[in-house]
Amino acid sequence: MKVLVVGGGGREHALVWKLAQSRRVKKLYCAPGNGGIAQLAELVDLSPEDPLALTKWAAEHRIDLTVVGPEGALAQGIVDEFTQRHLPIVGPTRQAAQLETSKAFAKEFCHRTKIATPRYAIFDQPEAAKAYIKEQGVPIVVKADGLCGGKGAIVATTMNEALGAVSLIMEDQIFGAAGRRIVIEEALTGDEVSILAICDGKTATILPSAQDHKRLLAGDKGPNTGGMGAYSPAPVLTEMMLTAITQHIIQPTLTGLTREGLPYCGILYAGLMLTSRGPMVLEFNARFGDPEAQTILPRLKTDLVTVLEASVNGTLEHLTLEWDPRPCVCVVAASGGYPGEYERGKPISGLEEAAQLPDVVIFHAGTKREGQRYFTWGGRVLNVVALGPTVEQAVKQAYQAMEHITFEGMQYRRDIAWRAVRRHARSRT
Repeated sequence: MKVLVVGGGGREHALVWKLAQSRRVKKLYCAPGNGGIAQLAELVDLSPEDPLALTKWAAEHRIDLTVVGPEGALAQGIVDEFTQRHLPIVGPTRQAAQLETSKAFAKEFCHRTKIATPRYAIFDQPEAAKAYIKEQGVPIVVKADGLCGGKGAIVATTMNEALGAVSLIMEDQIFGAAGRRIVIEEALTGDEVSILAICDGKTATILPSAQDHKRLLAGDKGPNTGGMGAYSPAPVLTEMMLTAITQHIIQPTLTGLTREGLPYCGILYAGLMLTSRGPMVLEFNARFGDPEAQTILPRLKTDLVTVLEASVNGTLEHLTLEWDPRPCVCVVAASGGYPGEYERGKPISGLEEAAQLPDVVIFHAGTKREGQRYFTWGGRVLNVVALGPTVEQAVKQAYQAMEHITFEGMQYRRDIAWRAVRRHARSRT
C-alpha cells in the first residue's frame, strides 16, 4: 500500500520510521518532510496547511492511507476534505479537533461533560481579564485560546507577570489571532503526565504513558518550548491511576464528543496534572505529542499500519497492541536562541557516529539535506532517542549519542527523565 504522512518534524520522522517497518507499506511519502525523513520517504513539496492541494495530490497518487502529524493541518480541515473524497485518513474532523485548537472549547467541553479540569474563566477583553486576575491572585495561568506551537501558556507567579501576560497576548498580540481570546485558570501543583489514546469514534485504546519537559533549561527553568525531551513510561502513573484516567477522562471525552455529534477518530492526547484532588485535564491535543511520540512509537511492536487502519475502520475493539517493556528516552537538540529567534543553515556533524550506538535512533525535527550534509533548519533540530533495560541506562545511552553531535549554537537539557530516574532510585532504597 501507499502511505502519506503529513508534516515535517521529529514526530513525523518517528511515524515514517515506524511505518517503514511494515511489510504492507510499499511506498512512503511525506509532505513536506525534512532532511532525515528523505532517507525513508519521498518528499512532497506541499504545505500541511493546504488541505485542498494535499487532497488532490493524494487522489491523483491513489494513496491508501494518510496520517496527519501537526495540529495546523487538522485545524484547516484536512480530515474533512479527505473524507469527502473517500480517502482514508487518520485524525479528527475540524470540529472535533477544537479540543486542541480552542482552549476555551476544551474547557467548556470539560465543564459540560463533568471532566476534572482547573477552575477557569474565559475573556475576550484585556481589562476584564486583568480585573479577574486581581480578584483571584497568583500564581495563575494565562493561556492564548488558539494554537501557539506549545508556547501559548504563561505560568505567572507574581501579579506583574500575570497582568503582563494578558498585555503580551491580547494587546501586543505576540501569538497573533490565537490570543484574541484567553483562558485564565488556577495554577496546579503535581506531576504532569501525557496520556495518548488511539480512537475510532467509540473505542479508545490507551498507549503507554509519557512525560515531557516543556521548559528550556535544566531544573524546569526558563521559557516554555514545544518540548525539550520526553520519556516513556512515566513511573509516577500507577495502573490504578491509569484505570481511573481511562474511566473518568478518556472514555467520557470520547462519549461526550459523540453525544455532541463530533465522533472522534485518531489520536487523543490528554495533558494531565496529578493533583491531591485527582488527575485533572490541563489540555487536549488532537494528534501525537511531539516529542512524546518519539518515545512511544519505538516501543510499539504491533504493525503501526494495522493500528491506524483500525482507527479509520472502527475496529479497535478487536485489536490488542504489543509493547517493548524497556523505557525510552528522547533528548531534543535545539538551535541557539530557541524558543525565540534563531539562525538556520548551521552544518551538523556526528550524526552517523551517534546513530551507530546500540538502541539509538536519531529523528530529525528541523533539518535540511544538501548533498551528503545536513544543516539546521528549525528551532528544534534533532531528537536523540534511546531504549534501555532501565530508565537510567536509556538516559545514559541517549546522552552518549548526544556527545557525538555538534552544530553551532546547539543547546539541550542535560536532565531529561530526572523525575523517573529519581523515582527509580528511591524504589531501590
